[in-house]
Amino acid sequence: MTASPPSEALVVLFGATAGALGAKLGSDERELILLVWQVVDLHSKKVGTLHKCLVKADNLELADPCQEVTGLTPEGLSKAEPLDRVLLQFSQLVSNDLKTLGKSSYTFCTDGQLLIRQVIHPEASKKNLLLSDCFYSFYDLRKEFHESCPNSAPVKDQTIQSMAEYIGYGIDETEEDFGVWQVKAMVAIIFSMFPGSCVANHLFTAPETVKYNYETGPCSKSETVDRETVIRARGLPWQSSDQDIARFFKGLNIAKGGVALCLNAQGRRNGEALVRFVNSEQRDLALERHKHHMGSRYIEVYKATGEEFLKIAGGTSNEVAQFLSKENQVIIRMRGLPFTATPEDVLGFLGPECPVTGEKEGLLFVKYPDGRPTGDAFVLFACEEFAQNALKKHKEILGKRYIELFRSTAAEVQQVLNRYMSTPLIPTLPTPIIPVIPPPYTIAAGSARDCVRLRGLPYTAGIDDILEFMGDATGDIKPHGVHMVLNQQGRLSGDAFIQMKSSDRAYLVAQKCHKKMMKDRYVEVFQCSGEEMNFVLMGGTLNRSGLSPPPCKLPCLSPPGYAAFQTAAAVIPADATLYQSQALLPQTRTQQASAAAAAAAAAAVASPAVAYYPTQAAQLYMNYTAYYPSPPVSPTTVGYIAAPQAAVAAAASASHTPMLTQPGALVRMQGLPYNAGMKEILSFFQGYQYVPDDYNGLIQLNDQARSVLQAPKDWVCL
Repeated sequence: MTASPPSEALVVLFGATAGALGAKLGSDERELILLVWQVVDLHSKKVGTLHKCLVKADNLELADPCQEVTGLTPEGLSKAEPLDRVLLQFSQLVSNDLKTLGKSSYTFCTDGQLLIRQVIHPEASKKNLLLSDCFYSFYDLRKEFHESCPNSAPVKDQTIQSMAEYIGYGIDETEEDFGVWQVKAMVAIIFSMFPGSCVANHLFTAPETVKYNYETGPCSKSETVDRETVIRARGLPWQSSDQDIARFFKGLNIAKGGVALCLNAQGRRNGEALVRFVNSEQRDLALERHKHHMGSRYIEVYKATGEEFLKIAGGTSNEVAQFLSKENQVIIRMRGLPFTATPEDVLGFLGPECPVTGEKEGLLFVKYPDGRPTGDAFVLFACEEFAQNALKKHKEILGKRYIELFRSTAAEVQQVLNRYMSTPLIPTLPTPIIPVIPPPYTIAAGSARDCVRLRGLPYTAGIDDILEFMGDATGDIKPHGVHMVLNQQGRLSGDAFIQMKSSDRAYLVAQKCHKKMMKDRYVEVFQCSGEEMNFVLMGGTLNRSGLSPPPCKLPCLSPPGYAAFQTAAAVIPADATLYQSQALLPQTRTQQASAAAAAAAAAAVASPAVAYYPTQAAQLYMNYTAYYPSPPVSPTTVGYIAAPQAAVAAAASASHTPMLTQPGALVRMQGLPYNAGMKEILSFFQGYQYVPDDYNGLIQLNDQARSVLQAPKDWVCL
């Protein structure tokens, strides 16, 4: 049996799930529990037997509205057959009815698209069931009816009841079986579209289709992408591929090359993806899968724009376009290759059991703008079997290095190549906008327990929500004393710190507001000290076992001899972005005090102004800070570590290279490769503040495998 238009027969299909019905069918991820169908001969206007079949779900619990409308019970469903057997039974019964009517092919006709796209295909995919070809083509009765009757209600507002009323088909009050009247009404609506009826002639000739597989392909930056066809999926497993995402959206038609996995600043996947669909209707259906599950994780689905998709998936490189021109290939990314690796080395590593498409032409090595290899490469395979064989070589040795292999996408190829070919080796801070430096608000660190910690806040909670939650205690909050804690992705973590005017006030707030409700969540409130608050704001953790210091405070970053470095006056990163680069040079304490006094005097004379924080500069700090508060109310602090003069003198005496006279942070690097050069060291410290043009800071010790980096500026510990 095959489904091929124009159809000789229609199978009118109606179904229900254990959850929402009607316009929300399938939006709650509940399983199918009911199928009702009937075969219709379009030419002779004859019909087959009407069949109703219950489906046993894995979870027999029924939503109250479903149980009330359908009249079904968990006890009745427990006696039914599971979905795989019901589909076999369905196929046999339809085949018998077609033989009786003298027909050989058919196409489904459903009330809208939800049953096929949002229920049957997703559930079959999760249960690893192989659907027959007939489920990949169907007619949407609402669209067909509106095309036949343009004066009827819009397609999105159509229902079986409204279409039946339009043709004068009444509701059968005596019919108690849910789904039976719906199928009979759909059959009557179909017959009304043929000659001799009260409605204009209409033929079923253009069925809706469901794509069998996701098609890969390149995307050009010059391509036009409709902003109403793109969504952003968030919360994806980091190891998920484009095929996994396509499977999550099974039943919906994704555009060719329409899955773009997003990468973070380090070139690794961040758990987000942009997905482009063939039209806005498919995109709207995708939005209904918000918080559906991929394995044990729920996936958030939001609207996105075509510009965002092109920024991630678009490319201009002819080399990449040629590499991706071979369609429907499986892409594998290799990471950690030796810098001296050749195409022959990679082909030999993969072996004959996983042949590369086009051999050398199926390899794409990623390089820096100056031609140096990055250690990454992309490989094309003709089928899934070859790709699986290649993935089995994950962490096997090539030369003296183990190689990582994982699935990739065409969009990831574009992103990686765009990033390495366009990003400078040493990023520079943008030019400041505001010449006037606002006075920084420092966070007092002490043992006095005059702060409170709020844990378990709703992720949508803002400053106003916290102030409302505090109630009368709001008046006891210090100015700029509310500190929202963000996670590594820059989103609210559900934690906040509040500085109170005294320890007594903090104690009273903790007693009064602990486990008080905010929106639909209860919030835990604990009394803490300013020191504990600073530890968390700087990236540490505060739990029952005590304080875990932030990465910038860990002593393992320097040898034991440097563990007693003194921390200079703190500078707020959001304010630090307003300083000229000279403002971040190391100064003596007298110079620091003079500069601070001059800045305070200038700010006092100047008229009040709203500070502007350059976006790119702020992002520089965000990339390297584990936790940081929201800039408008409580910018965090960053410590500048000054190297002991004795350590500087000792390093100078051991080196033949002239030392800089100005003080700075002294970092000793042990275990460097013998062939490591200046570029490799500067690349290793990319993102930290140092003068990129001053190479006198690199001091080669007598031991050629070790070097000391004398930073021309105080080292920023983030």
